[in-house]
Amino acid sequence: MSIKSILLCLITATCLALTGCGSNTANTSADNAGKKDGSVRIVTTFYPMYIDAINIAKGIDGVSVTNMTKPQTGCLHDYQLTTEDMKTLEKADILIANGAGMESFLDKVIKGQKKLTIIDASQNMELLETDGEKNPHLWLSVTANIQQVKNITEQLKKADPKHADAYQANADIYIQKLEALKKEMHNTLDKVPHKDIVTFHEAFPYFAKEFGLNIIAVVEREPGSEPTPNELQAVIQQIKPLSSKVLFTEPQYAPSAAQTIARETGAKIFTLDPVVTGESTADAMDAYLVTMRKNMATLKEALQ
Repeated sequence: MSIKSILLCLITATCLALTGCGSNTANTSADNAGKKDGSVRIVTTFYPMYIDAINIAKGIDGVSVTNMTKPQTGCLHDYQLTTEDMKTLEKADILIANGAGMESFLDKVIKGQKKLTIIDASQNMELLETDGEKNPHLWLSVTANIQQVKNITEQLKKADPKHADAYQANADIYIQKLEALKKEMHNTLDKVPHKDIVTFHEAFPYFAKEFGLNIIAVVEREPGSEPTPNELQAVIQQIKPLSSKVLFTEPQYAPSAAQTIARETGAKIFTLDPVVTGESTADAMDAYLVTMRKNMATLKEALQ
């Protein structure tokens, strides 16, 4: 074989070896459910999921968390995806959703984003029903929220095994904080003398079940929809016989209907926050803990 032929063979072999290395790198990145640079972009559907996600993913290099909806967006019962939302999802590797029927737009997302991994925080959880409809507000039970954190963590570890240990370590720390919150809230609310409450919409059945409260009426079954005169009168008649007359509005909605009920019954108005709105800042990591403690203090005052 001539020297020219030997050199040609060596060059060809070197090119093949380099090509093989490139293929292995690409496969490894794909296995990590991220971009070619190894980064993983997580998007959450709304604020409760964002709080859980940033606690689970905090401080992990290459992992980012973005909340899809605007800070003032409440529950997503009738939410319509925007063009901006779709652009956000196109860049995402993983979408964390509450599930349980909260995000009715997910079918459209699944059809449009074939490579997007969707995590269901409510996977295999027992759901409460009202008039045959499943209630998706699981996170307002501290016990259920702990399970949602566990569900998110397990599914994240499968979707992104490279960071599995870091996800688990962060989740363990956050769950300890939630367990402490749960104990504190039970120590406070299990002792309140009155248990009957009227809520603004169907956000609090899981909360009420956990802390032994009795929701005797709901002002607005669908948030943002004013009750009819007959519905308003029915709530008024339910409140009048109560020895302790209290009703709870939510900061995300106008309290006009509640004010009407208060005038007719002498009920006192308090505010319970369902933790569905907030800014995507460093303070968001503790937002659930802070807000639930405020709710605890409000209930302690209202139910004496």
